[in-house]
Parts: sequence; C-alpha cells; structure tokens
Amino acid sequence: MTAREVRAAGFPEERVRARARHGAAEVFPPVAAYGHTLYGACPEDRQAAGDALDEARLVPPVFMPRRLEKLIELGREPLHDDVDLTTTIGGFTSPLPLFLSAFGSTTAGSGDLAVAASRQSARLGVPMVIGENMVPVHGYRAGGEGACPSALLRRIAAYEEELPAGTGGVVVQQSTEDADAEVWNLVNSDPVAGRLLDSGRLAFELKVGQGAKPGLGGMTVTGAVASADLADRFAVRDVLDDAVARLRCATPGTFTEEILCQQLRFMRSNFPRARVWVKLPPGRDVAHAAAVAWQAGADAVTVDGAEGGTGWAPRVFLDQVGLDLAECLHCIGPPAGCLLATGRMWEGSRAVRALALGAAAVGLGRAALIAVDEDPERGLVRLAEALALEVRLLISALGKYEVDALGPDDVWTPQHPRAVEQRRVEEPER
Repeated sequence: MTAREVRAAGFPEERVRARARHGAAEVFPPVAAYGHTLYGACPEDRQAAGDALDEARLVPPVFMPRRLEKLIELGREPLHDDVDLTTTIGGFTSPLPLFLSAFGSTTAGSGDLAVAASRQSARLGVPMVIGENMVPVHGYRAGGEGACPSALLRRIAAYEEELPAGTGGVVVQQSTEDADAEVWNLVNSDPVAGRLLDSGRLAFELKVGQGAKPGLGGMTVTGAVASADLADRFAVRDVLDDAVARLRCATPGTFTEEILCQQLRFMRSNFPRARVWVKLPPGRDVAHAAAVAWQAGADAVTVDGAEGGTGWAPRVFLDQVGLDLAECLHCIGPPAGCLLATGRMWEGSRAVRALALGAAAVGLGRAALIAVDEDPERGLVRLAEALALEVRLLISALGKYEVDALGPDDVWTPQHPRAVEQRRVEEPER
C-alpha cells in the first residue's frame, strides 16, 4: 500500500490528514484569519453529529479546588502545560494516555504503512498493539532461522529501533488461528523480543472480539491463489460477486466465563514475564466480561466500541450490531482495573470524554493509518501532538491536572443523572 491509498468511509479523513500535515496548529482556527473572521458555535463550525460519545459535552465547574491546590504547589496560576499526561497503560509507562491500536493482517496492517506507524509510535513512547492473524497469513520466518523477517517481526524491530528507554511496550494479539500457529510461543522465545521481555515491555493480548464484527472472527478478501494457500488455516467461501475474489473467514473463538479464566491462567503460567491483556467486543455483558478478566489477573482490558474496527465486515454488522463505546463505558462504570477504549479516536475531546468515563487510555487505529499515509515520517507524531495539546487544554479547563483526576461528572449527556433529574422537575408527571 502506497501513500494516499488509505480511505476511511464515514470517518473525518481530511481533518486527520490536516493534523498529520500541520500538527498542533490544527487545534486552532487558521492563523491568517485571526482578527478578520468571527468564529462561534455555528452549525458549519461544529463537528458533525456522531455517536453518543461525540454528542456528550465536557462541562467545567465554576469552582475549582484542584486548581487552587495546583496554584499553591506551583506558586503561580497554573496553565494547560502543567497537566501531566503520563499514564500507566496495562503495566507500561506512556507519556500520553494513548496507544497504537491493532491493525490486523490486511495490507494496511502488515505493509510499509504499518511499519511506519510502528516507528512513529515508538518515537512517541506509546504502547503498540500488533493485531491478529499476522503469522497464519504471512508466516513467521519463511525459510527458517536467519531468513527475511515476517511482517510481525518487521513491526517489532522497527518499534524497538526508535523506542526510548523506560517507556512504551509491544502487545501481540492472538486469535484462534494464531493459537494454532503458536504465535505467543514464537515471539516469547525469539531474540527479537528478548530486550522487550527483559525490560518488562512485552504483552500478549487475548482477542475475544472486536467492535466491527462482534460475535464474528476476522474477514478479508483474498484472490484465488492466496485463497488456496490459506484454505488449510481459514474458512474460505465463494460468496462475493467476483470471478477471483474469495471471502477468508477466521473463527471467533468460543468463550465462557470459565474458559476466559483458564486462558488467562495459562498466559500467566506459560509467559510469566509478559503482561496479560484482553480485548473485548461491545457485547451486552461487556461489564461482566471485563470484571471476570480483571479478577483473573488481566493487566488491561480493551473495549472496542461498535464504531471501532477497520476490517472487512458485513454492512449489517457495521450499522446494527454491538453497543457503541459510550454505552460500553457507562455499562462498565468505575473500572476495577486498567480499561482501554478504542473506536473513532482522532481528537482530544472524544479522548477526554472516554477518559472521564473510566478509560485509562485510548487507542488510535484508522486515524493512525491515515496519518502515516499522509506522512510516513511524522504524520502520526503530529496527529498525537495535536491530540495531546487538546487533551491538556481540556483537562486544564476542567480544573484538573492529571488524567486519573477525570471523572463522570466532567461529562454531560442526556442520560446524566443531573440531566434526568432536571427533566423530571421541568416536566412533572401529568
């Protein structure tokens, strides 16, 4: 995949590309318009209505005792620069409440763009997740030891080359097909990952599901030759209106409460030096599943809202299946462990709303790919810089100076208890 080939239907692609080009400058109106143009809350200036998380409002209080505490600590009035964004993400230290989401085994997730994203996320010092089915599709070391590294190993090597000491980490996701290929065993014993293990910066993520296709496994389109090669590892179906294209289907895996606990115990026992992550789909029992995962020892639980996921998926799933991210966060409530949120993240206000509703950090998926497509050298770095500036501005405006000081009271939605009570007072039962 080459530059300008990434497209994202229904996603603010051009705004993300502008941030990849100009970075933090895109947080503000054009400098040339200063003093000549009036900006306000006109419909054309506002972000188009999205899901419930987009439609919620951040609501600063009038009285800010935490700002007073910060003023006394600093001996001066605090500014947005004083907001500390350092975050612990699933056992890893990160300078931002941000991580690179899983891309999977498609061309976008395993080619040069993904390697560029790995490099830039390492420069930022944020954790990186490598998605499912990389090894079953692309192999590990074709030709044996010393051969050309696979897509998965290229991404790990690119990340390691740029990673500062003491920050970040690599998370390797595993699906049912990955388990058959013993991906975690391969990575855990590979010298390429040795330095990550030695420094406590390697994690394995058990994939229970994803936002784009909750209840289904991964799906991609393959040609006739590739389909024949993959038929022994995946279900391949001839359901597409194309003489060559085939639908490659991964299995979703079967989980019960006991199976999930057993899997996590297995991970802890077999890979004692690696962190343990779990990725959940936006199911109706997501709160219970997250609680089970934390109780079984998961270092992080990632919840992928129905708006998350970039893979090939049936239209009906993209439109009609799964809870949106806001509802997932409301269902989970105050998390019992490290909760990570993904789904349409690209700018600061959505990130801060997710953080206020319980997430420790948010993941960049589609936005990261678009940014590195726009600029393979610095696009993701600039995008993250713009997001970080917005996050600092917003947290400061809420009268707080650490990420974990955010809470549900900072977010106002139609379902907010105070909003419900206000409507009850204004519209008494007749």
